[in-house]
Amino acid sequence: MLTNKAAVVTGSTSGIGLAIARGLASHGADIVLNGFGNAREIEKLRVNIELEFDVKAHYLNVDLSTPEGARSLISQATDVLGAVDILVNNAGIQHTDPTESFPVERWDAVIALNLSAVFHTTAAALPKMQEKGWGRIINIASAHGLVASEHKAAYVAAKHGVVGLSKVVALENAGNGITCNAICPGWVRTPLVEAQIVALAKGSEVDIETAAKMLLSEKQPSLQFVTPEQIAGAAVFMCTEAADQMTGTSLSLDGGWTAR
Repeated sequence: MLTNKAAVVTGSTSGIGLAIARGLASHGADIVLNGFGNAREIEKLRVNIELEFDVKAHYLNVDLSTPEGARSLISQATDVLGAVDILVNNAGIQHTDPTESFPVERWDAVIALNLSAVFHTTAAALPKMQEKGWGRIINIASAHGLVASEHKAAYVAAKHGVVGLSKVVALENAGNGITCNAICPGWVRTPLVEAQIVALAKGSEVDIETAAKMLLSEKQPSLQFVTPEQIAGAAVFMCTEAADQMTGTSLSLDGGWTAR
C-alpha cells in the first residue's frame, strides 16, 4: 500500500513513534527514525525494521528543539530517502507545575519541541509534497489538544496549538493531494505517563497498578490504556485512499475521555 513512499517519524526510537514507524514499514514505506536513546539499541531497531519488512530504514540523530535542527531533519531525510511523502510529528516532552510557578525554561522547552518543531518540519516538508501532488502530515496531539488539565500549561497550550496548526495546513493544501490531521490519544502507558503513575503512587501511598487505575478513572471511562499499536493503526489509515478526504480533523483515541 505504501511501497515507494518515504516516511519520517519523529520521536520514533520507542513507544508511540516506534509503533507508528513499524506500522508504516509493514505496509511498505521506507522509514527515517529520529529520537534519543542508546545508539546500539537504536541500531538494532533500525536493522530489525529493514529485515522484518524489507524496506529501507535510516536513523537521523537530529535535535528538534531548534528551528535549524527541525528543518535539517527534513533535508537530511530527503537526502537519504529521496523524498518525504509522510511526516509524522510525534516527538514531545512534558512538565507539570502550577502556572504561577511553571519554570520559564521548561515552558520554552515544551513549546519548542511539542509545537514549534511541528511547524518547522511541516514547513520544510510541504514544498516537495506540493511538487509531487501527494503528502500526508500526521501530528500526534493529545486529548490535551482538545481539553485541559491542571498543572500542564505548556503541554496543553502546545497540543492545542498542534490541533490548530493541523487545521491551517489542511486548509492551505485542500484539494492538492496533501492532507494534514491530528491524532489525539488519551492515556498511553509511555514513559511520560509512567512517571505520572509513579508520582501518584507515591503521593497516594498505593502500589503502581492501583495508581494506574486511579489515573485512568480520573479521565478515561474505558479504564483501559490506549496502545501504541492502536495509534499506529490510525496513522496508517490516514495514509490510505479511504482517508483522501480526511483532512483538518482531530481523531480521538481516548477511551471516552473527551466525550464527557
